[in-house]
Amino acid sequence: MTDIPELQRVTTEYVAVEDRIRISGEAADGATIVLWLTQRLLNLLAPRLTGGLERPDSASDALLQGFAQQAAEASLSPQPAVEATAPAASWRVDSVDILSGPDGVALTFRSDEGLAARLTLATEPLRQWLGILRRQYQAASWTDRVWPDWMEDAAHPATGPATTPLH
Repeated sequence: MTDIPELQRVTTEYVAVEDRIRISGEAADGATIVLWLTQRLLNLLAPRLTGGLERPDSASDALLQGFAQQAAEASLSPQPAVEATAPAASWRVDSVDILSGPDGVALTFRSDEGLAARLTLATEPLRQWLGILRRQYQAASWTDRVWPDWMEDAAHPATGPATTPLH
């Protein structure tokens, strides 16, 4: 079994000419990996990730989720972008394995050709990345139907690429 590179830092941006989301990730060895995600795949992924943050047994969960999302996005500090000028690898993501735990998720992005990269996000960086991803959806003019109502209150205007610190 080959080792799957672990992304340490990612920049997420909508690329209009491709009509896709590009994730430029920096692996532990310093190599840059570029992942291309289609709207179709993200429309399946986003509800799974936001749903994993919700507790369906709580009547006030939407309000609490909105507050938690606002706090996570407010604590996001600007980071230098991961440059995708000479990536070690670049591919379209065809599937995503999701391993959820009480402290976050591990996402393994896979291509049909057998390429893979892993992104592990604790709960707060996951919320930050979901906020970034939602802003990229807005920049792309893609449908908002995949996002829960509690993210609406935490929304910020679309601003271009954003880098997620993963610590």
